[in-house]
Amino acid sequence: MPFSKLGLSTPILHALAELNYHTPSPIQQQAIPLVLAGKNVMGAAQTGTGKTASFVLPILEKISQQGEDLRGKRVRALILTPTRELAQQVEKNIVDYAKHLEISSLAMVGGVDSEPQKQALIYGIDILVATPGRLLDMMYQRAVHFDQLETLVLDEADRMLDMGFIDDITKIVDRLPGNRQSLLFSATLSKQVKALAKTTINDAVEISVSNHIDNAPKIDQCLITVDKDKKSALLSHLIKENDWQQALIFIQTKHGSAKLVSQLEKRGIAAEAFHSGRSQASRNKLLENFKAGEVKFVVATGIASRGIDIDELSRVVNYDLPDQADDYVHRIGRTGRAGAQGEAISFVSRDDFRNLCAIESRIGHLIERKEVEGFVPTKEVPVSILNYKPKSKKGNGHYKNRKS
Repeated sequence: MPFSKLGLSTPILHALAELNYHTPSPIQQQAIPLVLAGKNVMGAAQTGTGKTASFVLPILEKISQQGEDLRGKRVRALILTPTRELAQQVEKNIVDYAKHLEISSLAMVGGVDSEPQKQALIYGIDILVATPGRLLDMMYQRAVHFDQLETLVLDEADRMLDMGFIDDITKIVDRLPGNRQSLLFSATLSKQVKALAKTTINDAVEISVSNHIDNAPKIDQCLITVDKDKKSALLSHLIKENDWQQALIFIQTKHGSAKLVSQLEKRGIAAEAFHSGRSQASRNKLLENFKAGEVKFVVATGIASRGIDIDELSRVVNYDLPDQADDYVHRIGRTGRAGAQGEAISFVSRDDFRNLCAIESRIGHLIERKEVEGFVPTKEVPVSILNYKPKSKKGNGHYKNRKS
C-alpha cells in the first residue's frame, strides 16, 4: 500500500517521495487513517518502525486544511517528548515532511536560552514539540496558551514515565482543552502507560504492532560473556580486530563514560562521551558530528537511547546492561533503522545475571552467546531461562572477526 492510499495530500506525498519514503510501515498504515478521522489513538510499536510519521503526517494534513487564523502565543498541536534530543529530532522530521506546506514548528527544550523560544511563540506556532519541564516554565510565564489547541501527542510515553514526568504531564494536561484529539505512542503498553492513557485519552482506539523484538527492524543480537574488569580491553579488541567504523556504546553512569573514553584513547581509539552533564549545545554538535561520521564512537548514558536517529548506524554496544528490560529494547532500536541491517552486542559478566534474566524474559527468548578468545570469563555467567530460574551452563560459540 502506498502513502497515496492513506488520505494524504499532494504536498506531503511529494515531500515523502523526495525523502525516498514510498511504502508506509504497519504502524503508519493503521494510525494515519485513524488520526485523520479524528479518533483518539493509543499506539505501540518498537523503536525504528516509524511511529513519528504515523502521527506527524496526519497532523500536518489536518492543519493544512485548517482555515482558522492562529492567534499569538497559541499552538494547534502539542507533542510532548521525554528528551531534548528526541524533541529536536521530531521537529526536524516535521520540517522535512512539511517542506511544501506553510506550517510552522518549534522545538522547545531546556538547556538553552529560552528567549528565542519566547520570540518564536509571539505570532503562534502550528506544531510545538516540547519537553515537559521547559513547557511548564513557559506556561507559568504565560508565553504559550492552549485555547486553540486541537491535538495532543504523548510521544515515547513509557520513557516519560520512566524519567518521572508523570506529575509534569498531569499539570500540562490539566490546562488543555477537553475537546482536543489525544494521541499516545510508545514502544510498550505497560500497565503504567495504560494508566496514563486513562487519565489523558477518552475512548482511545488501541493499535499495537511488533510486540516482540524478533518482529522489529533487522537487528542481529548477541551477548559476549566477559569478566567485568576486562570489558574495556574487550571493546578495544573488537573495534580494532573487526575494523569497526562506528558504534554507539551504552554505559550506566557519566563517570563511567568519561573513564571509558579515556581508556579507549590510551589504546589509540578516539571516542566522545554523551551524557546530561554536557551542555545542550555540545550535545547537539556531538550528534551532528556522529551522524556525519566525523565521530566514530560515542559512549552514551541512557539519556541518548531515544534521541539518536541515524538511518545507517551499524551497531550498538551495551557495555553495561540497563537496569530496565524495556531500555534494552530502546537502546538496540538505535540500529537497524530504515531497513538497514544492524548489530546489537551486549557485554555480560556474572554481576549482570539478574538484568540478563529480565531482558531475555522481556524479549521472549535467550540471546545468542559468544566468547572471544583471550576474554573468556573466569567467573562463569549462568544461562538464564525465561522464568528466572538460572541453570549453570557454559556459553557456546565464538565471536568471529569480521570486517564492516
